Order: sequence, then structure tokens, then C-alpha cells
Amino acid sequence: MDQASREVLTVAQSVLEEMDLEVVLHRVLEAARDVTDAEYAALGVLDESRNRLERFLYLGIDEETKRVIGPLPTGRGVLGELIRNPQPLRLDDVGSHPYSYGFPIGHPPMHSFLGVPILISGRPYGNLYLTEKRGKGGFTEADEQNVTTLATFAAVAIDHARRYAASETQRIALERTVGALDATLQIAHALGGETDLDAVLELVAKRGRALVSARTLLIELLRGDDLELSAGAGELPAGLLGRRVPLASTVASAALRSRQPQRLSDHLNRARFDQHGAGTLGLTVTSGLVVPLVFREQPYGVLIALDQLDNGDFTPEHERLLTAFAASAATAVATAKSAEDEHRRQRVAATEAERGRWARELHDETLQALGNLRLVLSGAKRKGTEEAMAAAIDQSLEQLELDIVSLRALITELRPAALDQLGLEPALLALVDRVRASGLDIDAHVELAFEHQGAQSRLVSELETGIYRIVQESLTNAIKHGGAGRAVVEVIETDGHVEITVRDDGSGFDTGASTNGFGLVGMRERVDLMGGRLTIRSEVGDGTTITVSVPVIRRSAAAGAHAGVGESARQTA
Repeated sequence: MDQASREVLTVAQSVLEEMDLEVVLHRVLEAARDVTDAEYAALGVLDESRNRLERFLYLGIDEETKRVIGPLPTGRGVLGELIRNPQPLRLDDVGSHPYSYGFPIGHPPMHSFLGVPILISGRPYGNLYLTEKRGKGGFTEADEQNVTTLATFAAVAIDHARRYAASETQRIALERTVGALDATLQIAHALGGETDLDAVLELVAKRGRALVSARTLLIELLRGDDLELSAGAGELPAGLLGRRVPLASTVASAALRSRQPQRLSDHLNRARFDQHGAGTLGLTVTSGLVVPLVFREQPYGVLIALDQLDNGDFTPEHERLLTAFAASAATAVATAKSAEDEHRRQRVAATEAERGRWARELHDETLQALGNLRLVLSGAKRKGTEEAMAAAIDQSLEQLELDIVSLRALITELRPAALDQLGLEPALLALVDRVRASGLDIDAHVELAFEHQGAQSRLVSELETGIYRIVQESLTNAIKHGGAGRAVVEVIETDGHVEITVRDDGSGFDTGASTNGFGLVGMRERVDLMGGRLTIRSEVGDGTTITVSVPVIRRSAAAGAHAGVGESARQTA
């Protein structure tokens, strides 16, 4: 866990251990600065009138500077704007805001600004202020989301700290707040490190269920006019996930329309659940809470928490925590879904590009050759002499021989017979020989266990095809795009993995640049389906090295499997 996460969790820990409001306020202040990487942070506490600041806590300014600056702010200028309008405020230059009051003499220069209100039971308690984000650029939308989430849970911590009495009920509520912070941060981390939608949904389901102590938590995602039961945690009937129900008349539909949580204790909602929702798929419940997943006004689905294990029903506190959690969850789901959609668009574009390439190959070689053959025979027919017909037949036979060779080469590229008949190692060596004939000097070393009597069976067909295509595409890119003169190919099976390395001395490329080409997109997809790892190292003018490691799956081990090589690989790994 990174430093920012530890600091935020320290806020909740301080509530459990210290129960001191001053400690809580300072922990919130420290966490806000660390989460956003801000140079300065402050927390203003409102007085009873809620029109001015009663207290002003700060970090980043030393005592000497504070002495030069003079009295602490009371809520004028931009700070007052958050008091009048308690909504997040993010500015690239605080001085350009129309309500900017300016800085006193000796005050450090400040430009970027992020302000977020702290609301307790819907009423303003104070504001968090962050200024001067370190590095290039100002505060981001992700910073605003993180601080808003922090402020939500900080409000819970402050409220409990103010009202704390040594009772077990309040301690449980505080522990739940710690869990909420942890769960929300886990989802926030998923944004930066995880774009696989299934993985994000699994994380959201498990964390959300633990957060409110539900027997079951379901995630229903919008699929056109339907809801798909996409993920879940806890007690789930077999075969439930993946099924769909029409969106109309469901509790989820009511939650998404109103943008408000819905309870199954409401008779109408219970009827909706039983007659139109997951209840029609055999799910029985006694209580439930349905919370919308909405990001930037775009609905994505709902979280459904069923049967609270501690109290029998979900309390307003559970509703508040799950609603705050759903805000981060919706951001993670939206990000992962966007990445999935982009990957799908790239895959479709790459497939169309590959089809276009084969169409050009057939048009430029085979169809043109057949057209020439027709012209030769038509010309001989017009002349009508035996000599002309004999010459045309000889020329046509010669042309047909060339076309047969060309078509065989195309067929070999599509699916080499040697791969099925002889095995992967001979097929790879034959591929290297064909590419050498085009002028690329290649050193090749292929060593697979089956071909060297180290294994009883070959690799599964999908794995052999994937490895062959990776080497083929790497060499094609080296010639066509890199202009390489020399390459090294290594395919070695060791310790339950096949390690593939293809190096060339070509022109290289910028690995950070986007590409619409079929090669790299197709390669990444193949490696992902095989449950492997792909690394591409390249710099402009300094060649390219492609390294792939995939887990071994043999045909005997995969007999009867129909889930595909990607799933088998993940189970083996």
C-alpha cells in the first residue's frame, strides 16, 4: 500500500485509538495533503453561524512565515466562496478567481487550488483547502474525487470523535468507517493499476459486501434495455451471474431515475424486486439496499446489498457508507468499461486491417495474375493459329505454376501445415528459413520439451498457434517497419513456461505512441488469452526486443476442456 493510502487509513485509526478531535483534524489535514501531493494544506472550521471560520489549521507554512503573514484567515475571498457555496472548487490560478482577496505581505506564492467542504449530517462543518500541487499542472479531477471521498469519511470520523462515548455500538460504527476508507481506497487504486472490468467488479463486490456486512452483494450493469447480473460476492445461487432481466419496472430502474438509494423494505420496491428483478431468478431475501452507480451523470448500474448480518436490516449509516463507496466504485467501473470498449474498438479495427491486407495480397498477386492469363488466352484465341495457341498454353502453364506457389505461400502464412503435421519447433525453424530468404539474417534457437523427448505430449493447439504467430509477427514487423538486417529468435521451454525472445537491429519505435496496426494489438491479445506476460523494449534508432512468457499447457492436461487456453493458462499459473 502506498504512502497516500496509509495516511488516509491513519485518519480512521486515530479515531479508534485516540478519540481526540484535535488528533482527528490533524490526521485529516495530513492525509489530504499527501493524497493530492500538495505543498500547502489547511482545514477551516466554521463557527456556529456558519458564515465565517472559527478555526484555521494549516500545514506547510513555518512559524516565522506565519508570524510575518499575521492573523489567520476568517473566510473572505475564495475561502468565503466555499462557505457561501459548499461545493468542490478547483482552480488553476486562485488569483484569477473573481472573489480572490489577494495575499498579505510575506505570504508564499500560491496558484493551483482545490477546496472541498466537510459536511456532517448534510450541514457544513468546515472546508479542506489544498494549494500548490507539486510537479507540473494543477489539481486533477482524480484529486478532487479522492479529497471529496476523504472529506465524506472524515466527516464521519469527526462526528464520532465529537460525540464519542465508550460504547460498543459506536466502536462498531467506527470500525465500519475504517473498513469504508480501506474499501474506497482499494477501489481508487484500481483506477490506476487495473483496467480489467471483471477484476474491478470482483473487487467492488467483495469490498462492498464487507463494508455493510451483507449476506450477498450483487452488481447489476446496464446492457442496453436490460440489467446483467455481472458480479457478486457472498451467498449466490448457482448460475445466477451472467443472466439478464429487463430494466423496466425494476428497483434498479427506480434508483437510477432518482439517483437515490432504494430499500426493499418499501412495499413497492419489494414487489419490483420479486416480480421484475433478481427475485425472478430465484434469489430470496429479507432486506435489501439498492444504490445507483453513476459517474459524470452517466448511469452504469447498481449495487444491491442483501440481508444485513448484524441488525437484520440496513441502517441509515449503512446507506450513507454504501452510497459514498458507490461513488468511487462507479468511477472504477466507468474507467474499466471505457478501457474495455477501447480494446474492443482496437480489436475490430485490427481485424479489419488484417482482412484488408489479405484482400490486397490476393488482389495484387492472384487476381492480377489470373487477369494476365485471360489476356494471353484471349489474344491466342483471336489469332486462331496452332502456333499462337501452343505458345499461349505454355505461357499459361508457367503462370499457373507461379500462382500455385504464391497461393501456397499465402496459405502457409494463414495456417502452416508443418504446425499441425510436424509440431511447433519444426514449424518455427521453417518460418525462420522462409524469412531468411527475404534477406533478414536470423540466429534461431528453439528448444521445446516434446521435440527433445522431455515431455509426453505436445502443447495445446491454441498455445502452439499463439507462439508461432508471435514469432511470425515480430519478424514481419522487424522487416516491414524496422528495416532490420539482423535478428535473434529464442523459443525455450523451461520451468513450466515457454520463454520467447525476438531481438532485431531495426530502426525501433516509440513504445508510448498509439498504434492502429494489427501487429502489436494482435500480439497483446494473444498473450493475454494465453495467460502470459508481454514486454516490448524499443527506442527510435536502437532496435526492438520483444519478450513473452506463457505458461505451459499440454494436450493431455487440457483434454475435454472447452473454456479456452486463456482460462486454462490462468488456472495452471
